[in-house]
Amino acid sequence: MTRPPTASPLKPRKTPRQPRAEKTVAALLEAAALVLERDGLEGFNTNAVARRAGVSIGSLYQYFPGKDALTLALIHREGERFHAEAASAVGEPTGTLALKAFVGACVRQQLQRPTLARLLDVEESRPAIRAEAGGAKALSAMLLEILARGDLPPQPRPALAAADLMAMVRGLTDAAGERGEADVADLARRVEAAVFGYLRGAA
Repeated sequence: MTRPPTASPLKPRKTPRQPRAEKTVAALLEAAALVLERDGLEGFNTNAVARRAGVSIGSLYQYFPGKDALTLALIHREGERFHAEAASAVGEPTGTLALKAFVGACVRQQLQRPTLARLLDVEESRPAIRAEAGGAKALSAMLLEILARGDLPPQPRPALAAADLMAMVRGLTDAAGERGEADVADLARRVEAAVFGYLRGAA
């Protein structure tokens, strides 16, 4: 006898289509963020999220089959916000301004809610979550487009340069978040110095 396919534990049960349902899902995601920030991964569970959102656990399970699906949806929410800001950097008139805007988006994403960003990074490192999270290719494509601008030092291996720059930016911003830094402008200046120094040296 053939069993019916089971729903993925990482996929939402259903997509909200009415304004009230959209509001409920938004409240659940923000509650998940707040629980993570307050209680860490140890205290993060569906009951705590439902309580924080002011909804029943049954209402939560209407949309999310479990904690991992909630985590992935929160990663997607934060990623979409970040990617929208990072993508706007490509519209800057020069490569220098575009790269600075890109760095600024990365720094703000990490420092505006540093505890949330750090814990979501931990969760995204899990293979099952990482496979569904996506987003890295889009960022690399943005960087490649920026690096092609004529005012930036030409790179002999643009794809490698983009990968190196992403690793540098991620490493510096993650470390700053772990240290509890809050000065966005100061960190952006330091990351810019590293990024532009790399480009000059590699060229």
